[in-house]
Amino acid sequence: MRTKEQPLRLALIAPNGRMGQAIAAAVADDPGFALDPDHGDVLVDFSTPSALQASLDRAVAAGIPILVGTTGLDDLAGQRIAAAAEQVAVLRAANTSLGITILADLLERAAAVLGPDWDVEILDVHHAKKVDAPSGTALALGDAVSRGRSSAKIGYASIRGGTVAGDHEVMFLGPEERLILSHRAESRAIFARGALTAARFLHGKPPGLYSMRDVIDSL
Repeated sequence: MRTKEQPLRLALIAPNGRMGQAIAAAVADDPGFALDPDHGDVLVDFSTPSALQASLDRAVAAGIPILVGTTGLDDLAGQRIAAAAEQVAVLRAANTSLGITILADLLERAAAVLGPDWDVEILDVHHAKKVDAPSGTALALGDAVSRGRSSAKIGYASIRGGTVAGDHEVMFLGPEERLILSHRAESRAIFARGALTAARFLHGKPPGLYSMRDVIDSL
């Protein structure tokens, strides 16, 4: 039985991936966490859509929570996540940056206040090897706008190139004025630190589907 004095053990799916390496680096700098591929307290999956079911099955079999940071998931993946959440705590996040989570909250508020005369366009810029476009983060920001104003029509534009960790710009274009809210990721370290915060939040939580908004609401 783990005590409060012991570090929280994380089992990484795809530890050699970009995010896996970034999380490992963050763990190395934080004595409150440790990596344990076989006996993790929380399972962390930043892999591929095809690996999702195996990750969920592993979490359910072990009775431990899982952070799903994989993007490009379809509706079937969402159903699988919901099914797993009936048995263990699952946190699904297209982006684990605390800044992006705050941005989504601001977007929901802005969309609720601004009227239908304001158009909404979302630009996302990522490194050349990013597969999905629009990115999961861009779609999540669009969902935040839709929560604030269900009738909003949202345009997306994606740029892929270089080594950009992730830039997102949401433009509210109204009559004779513009409101632009943006976030710039300078390195994957911000996502890794957010993932650690999310893992800490997940540990000990009852079964259910959680989000990064639940994480920041708990801070």
